[in-house]
Amino acid sequence: MPTTNEAVEYLKGKVDIYLPAKAANAGGVATSALEMAQNSARLFWSAEEVDEKLKGIMNNIFETAYKTAQEYDRPYDLQFGANAAGFLKVYKAYKAMGYLNF
Repeated sequence: MPTTNEAVEYLKGKVDIYLPAKAANAGGVATSALEMAQNSARLFWSAEEVDEKLKGIMNNIFETAYKTAQEYDRPYDLQFGANAAGFLKVYKAYKAMGYLNF
């Protein structure tokens, strides 16, 4: 759910861990991607198989955001961790493709 910057700061002061909306929304996006993969390969996955794949994806998102927040001394700021991890992923890809010369 969209939240103002002021509301985000308020929530961060009231809860132990703040999970950004983009991470929560990723569950729906990942489920759609799984459905497209299943359809394009003409496979059938049971609900349990889809749930297991989705659980792995969501765990990876959480662990990546948490680890990145810790690495930059922003413990429990998963909003920062998610943003920084996303930026670093794009940065590394651009660097590997030679788009960045520094």
